[in-house]
Amino acid sequence: MSDHMDRRQFLGRAMAGGAALAEGIGGIARAASLNERVVVGVAGMSRGRSLGLTFAGNPHCLLKYVCDVDRRRAEDGAKAVEKETGQSPAPLTDLRRMLDDPEVDAVVFALPVHWHAPAAILACQAGKHVYVEKPCSHNPYEGELLIAAARKHDCVVQMGNQRRASEVTREAMRKLHEGILGRCYYARGWYASMRGSIGRGREAPVPEHLDYEMWQGPAPRRPYKDNVVHYNWHWFWHWGAGEIGNNGTHGLDLCRWGLDVDYPVRVNSAGGRFRYDDDQETPDTHMVSYDFAGGKMISWEGLSCNHPGPGGSGFGVIFFGENGNMSVGDSFYRICDNDGKVVEEKSGNRGDVEHIAIFLEAVQSKDRTILTSEIEEGHKSTLLSHLGNIAYRSGRSLKCGEKGHILDDAEAEALWKRAYEPGWEPTV
Repeated sequence: MSDHMDRRQFLGRAMAGGAALAEGIGGIARAASLNERVVVGVAGMSRGRSLGLTFAGNPHCLLKYVCDVDRRRAEDGAKAVEKETGQSPAPLTDLRRMLDDPEVDAVVFALPVHWHAPAAILACQAGKHVYVEKPCSHNPYEGELLIAAARKHDCVVQMGNQRRASEVTREAMRKLHEGILGRCYYARGWYASMRGSIGRGREAPVPEHLDYEMWQGPAPRRPYKDNVVHYNWHWFWHWGAGEIGNNGTHGLDLCRWGLDVDYPVRVNSAGGRFRYDDDQETPDTHMVSYDFAGGKMISWEGLSCNHPGPGGSGFGVIFFGENGNMSVGDSFYRICDNDGKVVEEKSGNRGDVEHIAIFLEAVQSKDRTILTSEIEEGHKSTLLSHLGNIAYRSGRSLKCGEKGHILDDAEAEALWKRAYEPGWEPTV
């Protein structure tokens, strides 16, 4: 950690920057190590560019590096951070250089999904704390491995499902748990967008500004194609987890949180790539249902190529109970009775700034218990996405046992883990 800062100065700047937290979230004004800034590196200059700006705008943070395998994106990210915040991070193309720097306290990974858990595990082994975007893993095996790495190396690891830090969302969840709907037994989530076709890719020379070998990392090698990097990897099983992993993890996390459930006992899935005839492997129309012990159920609907979704919105969750329903969106909740009459509603923010502030405080205090999405909780929600994909890919209903493991289906269970490029398989 670096740069002594007067505690009173810190609190004033945090309040001015919107980073002060409500007492119910844990309180940014804890006494632990507030005189030092956390030295951070951010890898992945798509979502990571936004994260880098938020981290650099927090007075707890000294942003030392921004990293991307695309040299131009790394350089542009560094310039954007300097322009917006005054901090001057160095651009890198190899995330391992951040891990080698003893001054770096924490790293942020907003990478292609096949890199999330392997990079986070490497960081834990290097003694770095980790903020990893959702989904926290490419497959269930990696999620379990990441938890083991965090515990073995005593690292603070948080997943980037920022609604966990939104005070209005936390209030909604408290009301559900206190029985505002009576017995709550069903949650429905959705995501809707208007994505276009990814076309048919062709093998092409690797652009000179892209380190494609590093981009592939732990994934077995494939030739470079012109319709994969930098975003369409989401829609190939080799690198991505589809829409349910990309955006469904957020909604499924809210569903699981509100119903107060962990692991399902049965998972069913249906859908397909219906809108376009192109290279996309993952479904653009996807419905998944999860049964839990105790008479509770979650369903999730993904509409990648149709908008709006249920209720006229692109994202949301609705909970059903004995006494009515509660809708939860990006930054609001609304409670209705069984006649559809609105009895209470409230709006706020999504929790982006707060989620990062809590992570930085946890790093300073070395207290993972204050995190709003500690990696074990993040894994449970990510696992729902993975199980939905496995049920879809296998074409069968999944029966699940302890910690969500698949029972009595060797073909489906084979998708619990992936093959790795020799020399790149993550280990704890």
